[in-house]
Amino acid sequence: MKKLVSIIFAALLLCGTAFAKDQSIAYIDMSYILKNLPQYEQANEQLTMLSKRWQKEIDAAQQEARVMATNYQTEQIFLSETMRAQREQEIVAKEQEVLELKRKYFGQEGELYKKREALIKPIQDEIYNAIQDLANEKRIDIVKDRSADPALIYMSSKLDVSDQVLRKLGAK
Repeated sequence: MKKLVSIIFAALLLCGTAFAKDQSIAYIDMSYILKNLPQYEQANEQLTMLSKRWQKEIDAAQQEARVMATNYQTEQIFLSETMRAQREQEIVAKEQEVLELKRKYFGQEGELYKKREALIKPIQDEIYNAIQDLANEKRIDIVKDRSADPALIYMSSKLDVSDQVLRKLGAK
């Protein structure tokens, strides 16, 4: 039984090795490519500016809610039951407003996500098309991103086509 398993394993190993020899592989460094594309840097700056502006708006609303809560704490002794209930509702409403702003700007389908899609997706598509064109020209079967592959220990620089992709994109 062990002999049969060993024979099957050896046959599979030989078949896999023969198949791998017929494939050509190249690597790119996506982070390197993105760093060298001015349009990506510009898009990133826009996203950062928007994010900071929206975060300031959220921080201001949070501060307003904190002030309302602090004022309530100090004044609650002097307030009637009706006034206390009203103030508590106002504080809860302000806190809800803060949560809604966070969702609106930074949620899964928020404004930042939509803006990132609008700015970054076309750049990613352009990179993908350049990689695909290069792979077709050079008859490369597989292109892997070395910046996203933690298992990659060593790679010959001959296999890195990042600069060629950048040239296809018109970057310096």
